[in-house]
Amino acid sequence: MRLSEVAERLGAVLEGDASLEVAYVNSLEKARPGEISFLSSDRYRSLLEKSQATAVLVPAGFEGSASCALLRVKNPDRSFGEAAALFYEAPPTPVLGIHPSAVVAESVVMGAKVSIGPNCTVEGCVTLGEGVVIGSNSVVGYGSRLGDEVHLHASVTLREFSEVGDRVMIHSGTVIGSDGFGYSVEPDGSRRKIPQVGIVVIEDDVEIGSNVSVDRARFGKTVIGRGTKIDNLVQVAHNVTIGSDCVLCGQVGIAGSAKIGSKTILAGQVGVAGHLTVGDGVIANAKSGIVNDLEEGTHVMGMPAVPQKEFQRGYLGMLKLGALREKIRMLEKKINSLIDK
Repeated sequence: MRLSEVAERLGAVLEGDASLEVAYVNSLEKARPGEISFLSSDRYRSLLEKSQATAVLVPAGFEGSASCALLRVKNPDRSFGEAAALFYEAPPTPVLGIHPSAVVAESVVMGAKVSIGPNCTVEGCVTLGEGVVIGSNSVVGYGSRLGDEVHLHASVTLREFSEVGDRVMIHSGTVIGSDGFGYSVEPDGSRRKIPQVGIVVIEDDVEIGSNVSVDRARFGKTVIGRGTKIDNLVQVAHNVTIGSDCVLCGQVGIAGSAKIGSKTILAGQVGVAGHLTVGDGVIANAKSGIVNDLEEGTHVMGMPAVPQKEFQRGYLGMLKLGALREKIRMLEKKINSLIDK
């Protein structure tokens, strides 16, 4: 594809030879002639100077020059994703209809253009919206409801009575609606299972990665808010409520009945204790342990999680402990020498 066409389709301002041909995308460091890359931060400017890419997407206000063509855009990160889509060869569109090996109950209600793949099970009283795709070996439990354009990749399990909004994507190996982890302690110290009779509600435009577990509520609902994005290997316990447009990175664990505000970001391996309230717009750095309520807009890190600046001051102080110890030893020697006199 010529750069002139790429620029037109991305809405970019091209600086360079419009007749150059490109066929793929790559990082600044690994790009070769015939490939497009992107510069999203000045920290990578040195890589731009060395890059062999034919063209690079840069911010509209970028000041500088390069040996390759430049494509000026508002958001290089987003435009790079759009450029990648130009050269991506998508797998074949799922065949419409029900594969002969699938088991679909007679009481299932289906919209138009539904695809149910090999070895799937769709239990009774399920409602499937228009354009739903259910990948091979997936299970949709009794009484569940899926909105329009939902895509379940291979080997997804939706337990009974799950509710899924429109344009939701769930990746392989994820289980929605498994029993919450709840047991009562008997007089003899044994554990007795508490029935988990609630449901899971996933609102519109949510994407859930692979091998995620979202537990059904003990009673009421476990809720994943509109537009939230969940990475792989995340655990969401029973009765958790997650607001809209949140980001949960890999290996996050949220204990039961916690409330996560909208537009909150929980980085990798963040843990949230049960029955807490995390406000809107909170950012928790990787491996943070949230054990107290957090107000709106707080930025925390550490275990237990504290405000980022407080953690950094404490950490810098810890780095000085060795030098302080040596000073104390010197002072002890001087004091002891004065006492001996």
